[in-house]
Amino acid sequence: MFSKEVNHLITWDNWSDEDIIKIIDLAVYVKENRAFFSGHMRGRSMAMLFQKTSTRTRVSFEAGMTEMGGHAIYMDWMTSNFQLSDIDLEAKYLSRNVSIIMARLKKHEDLLTLKSGCSVPLINGCCNLFHPCQALADMLTIKLHAGKLKGMRLCYIGVHNNVVNSLIAVTAACGVHLTLVTPLLSNPNIKIQSIIDKAMEKKTLTWENDLHKAIKDADYIYTDTWVDMEFFNDPASQKMKEERIKTMIPYQINSEVLKHTRAFVMHDMPIHSGYEITRDVVLSDRSIVFPQAENRLDAQKAIILTLLNIT
Repeated sequence: MFSKEVNHLITWDNWSDEDIIKIIDLAVYVKENRAFFSGHMRGRSMAMLFQKTSTRTRVSFEAGMTEMGGHAIYMDWMTSNFQLSDIDLEAKYLSRNVSIIMARLKKHEDLLTLKSGCSVPLINGCCNLFHPCQALADMLTIKLHAGKLKGMRLCYIGVHNNVVNSLIAVTAACGVHLTLVTPLLSNPNIKIQSIIDKAMEKKTLTWENDLHKAIKDADYIYTDTWVDMEFFNDPASQKMKEERIKTMIPYQINSEVLKHTRAFVMHDMPIHSGYEITRDVVLSDRSIVFPQAENRLDAQKAIILTLLNIT
């Protein structure tokens, strides 16, 4: 099984390379043998706690639990007592009712407080610093599409955000070279330095300012929203949004950019077409965006099975 007991998935930083590769391999097996896992969660419930809006995270976890015979409980932070009480105390209660908890919170610090009260496995469904579930699905997507991970070249173009922080860790573990074209850093934080250092030691991470040079030898191009989803339509964030668009528009993934590369295109969604990527590229034969989104389902199943140690 796995080389050590894994209690939570907060970031990939404290997972061994071996365990990361094993969970990706498990996700492949789960996808190819979905019927086999139809009863694995029978009699088990998952609490899904949301501060942030969600489509893929909620659907994939809820559908995943249902398909494996379990039950998922949706909890809106604003209509629960998490907003009124100490987070760790609410977590102590919640842990007595469910087998596993997934939380999609705005602040990493709140996630760590939640973890301190959990007596069952906790999954980070996205916070301001990390998005480990997305990064796992991304590696699963490349593995299924290319047939391998080691030696593949991924180029991320956009704002350096929580997805990037998790990609740095998983690509280093899998031997995927990650090139970052990131004119903006959305969440400067020294907590990610150890992740960067590990990737630099393995020589799987580089930065590049020249877009065309960065994509020349890439197998996959990856982009993400330039403005976090909770701020995109917020009038108070309009100035920040306009400034980011002005800075980032030269880095838009469009048909002209694709003329200079053989790479396939990835995006973790939601998509703001006309900003970080054009609609025609999303729907083109170079896009693997929708298989990438679909792969969240089997990636989430693999995470649940692994943390509960019932694979």
